[in-house]
Amino acid sequence: MTVRAVLSLLAATAVAVAGCGTSNDSAEPSAQPPSCRTLAENPGWYGDNRDRIDAMLAESGTCGADGSVADGAPVALFDWDNTLVKNDIGEATFFWMVRNGKLRAPAGGDWATTSPYLTPQAAAALGKACAAAKPGQPMPTDTDLGCADELLSIVGEGETRADEPAFAGFNARRFEPAYAWVVQLMAGWRESEIEDFAKAARKENLDAPEGTEQKVGSEEVTGWVRYYPQMRDLVETLRANGFDVRIVSASAEPVVRVWAAELGFTPDKVMGVRTESDGDVLTSKLVPCGGETAIPYIEGKRCRVNEDVFGVKGPAAFEQQAEPKRAAFGAGDSDTDVTFLTDATELRLVLNRNKTELMCSAYDNADGRWLVNPMFIDPKKKQGDPYECATEGYIEPSGKETPLHRADGTVVPDQQDSVS
Repeated sequence: MTVRAVLSLLAATAVAVAGCGTSNDSAEPSAQPPSCRTLAENPGWYGDNRDRIDAMLAESGTCGADGSVADGAPVALFDWDNTLVKNDIGEATFFWMVRNGKLRAPAGGDWATTSPYLTPQAAAALGKACAAAKPGQPMPTDTDLGCADELLSIVGEGETRADEPAFAGFNARRFEPAYAWVVQLMAGWRESEIEDFAKAARKENLDAPEGTEQKVGSEEVTGWVRYYPQMRDLVETLRANGFDVRIVSASAEPVVRVWAAELGFTPDKVMGVRTESDGDVLTSKLVPCGGETAIPYIEGKRCRVNEDVFGVKGPAAFEQQAEPKRAAFGAGDSDTDVTFLTDATELRLVLNRNKTELMCSAYDNADGRWLVNPMFIDPKKKQGDPYECATEGYIEPSGKETPLHRADGTVVPDQQDSVS
């Protein structure tokens, strides 16, 4: 255990010795030593979750330390969308770009070049719906509702408006083609320009009242985002206790950087979906991970963390590492987070959004390190039916849902939702 503060009594004078906090000049022998920052009391914390996180900080933290993994600091990893904020900043930026006509048509006019997983049906549907667009130029999706609606259908449903599959041939544990495609559609812009778009979308979504919907194309979609005060406090408290705190997200990295700056994250602490550049202009070619096409999604999040944080390269980046090369703490809300959360060696905080694989793992709580908490804003109601862990609790690389197994090979039984 790290010694956080030492109180020495010399002669008749009390001298408080502490690495952080305020000094305690009381001469009374019963005076308590000062302590490092703990989580603020807040009714949004469920059960003993706050107390358990504080206990982890006292056990594994170092009060006032620099917090660098290079110096052996424990790592804390956070998903971004619906974990540190309510709602999705990737969607918010995409909606803003569609509404303001900021998505460019593919430079060569062939939609198949925008993603290696786009189906011929989807490429044809886009070619027809967005025929008014000039190759390489911004599409008039602010006025061309048919083009806007086709884009929204493919991103939101993974299908064309004619209900044809939009993507095929991907590893569903390492890649989510719609998430990636949102980033690939940023091709043709400079990264600084994407950051400007993200800033504009951020202002709109923070200024909008909670519950706001906006019209994009012919659809009404979510139009607001909020930072969770409890998670802001958690990030700051982890840093105060010497943790190296980082983001791993399936949204575009330039977009996440814009939003994460508010919480004190420097660019080197943010991991998101990245595309390669041609000079200073972004392309639709994804930066690989582990030697293959992968984004920070389920096993792809583990890969990115292992590569960027712990220096594990090649196919080994997809494998769980020994404890010294794993995060101590993780927080997430969706199936996309289950692998990096499972890797966390101390505690794993889950915000309950009723996502089957994640909630099956969290409620099964095989090693006692999972914490389930309702969302801090507009929490979901308890799910009436149990999560079907024993039959549909695991997402296969093919996308098929099969039984979820524990590390020892036993099947996780169905789990009842109990935290909301």
